[in-house]
Amino acid sequence: MTQNNISPTDPDKSLTHQQAVDQFVLLWGEMASARGINKTMAQIHALLYAESQPLDTDTIMKQLSISRGNANMNLRNLLQWQLIQKVHFKGKRKDFYTAEQDVWNIVTIIVKERHQREIDPIKESLSETLELFEQNRKVLPDEIAFKERIEEFIDFLEMFDRFTKALLPYINKKNLTFLKHLVKIAEAHQSLKGNKTSTDNE
Repeated sequence: MTQNNISPTDPDKSLTHQQAVDQFVLLWGEMASARGINKTMAQIHALLYAESQPLDTDTIMKQLSISRGNANMNLRNLLQWQLIQKVHFKGKRKDFYTAEQDVWNIVTIIVKERHQREIDPIKESLSETLELFEQNRKVLPDEIAFKERIEEFIDFLEMFDRFTKALLPYINKKNLTFLKHLVKIAEAHQSLKGNKTSTDNE
């Protein structure tokens, strides 16, 4: 990623602004890659989120030092995720892009996409593995234990699925009051659990 591609004569941007954008893009990319999201895809989204004006593909390529093919592929993915929108300007042939600015919508979209692309396939694969035991009439003791572990894993994923679907509407509606209340309940429960553990150890 280039650090000094903004001219000091640019009336709209300062060196400090560009440094802040670069740092944000770098941080967002590292965070995303640690969670299994394509790093370049995350960096493009971060750049578009940080900039107040839509950017064209050439500017994105120059800013992030990436190839056109890499830029186009990840822009398509971001469009599919609905994290960015394509913008057209009269008299200009280039496509410009801008990012969703509402952090609540961004979180909702990312959670939904990760859930559909990761959790659902895992559940399906585990269910198919479980069917292998059902096809075998005679199951050995070790296989029974393994089967039970798979069933527990599926139960957990199903509960996580229900939890996510129940929580997303509150995130989507920006119901901060409810979410804060939910966090307080969890923190209070954890505090009581911690106090009980300390008492039991005395």
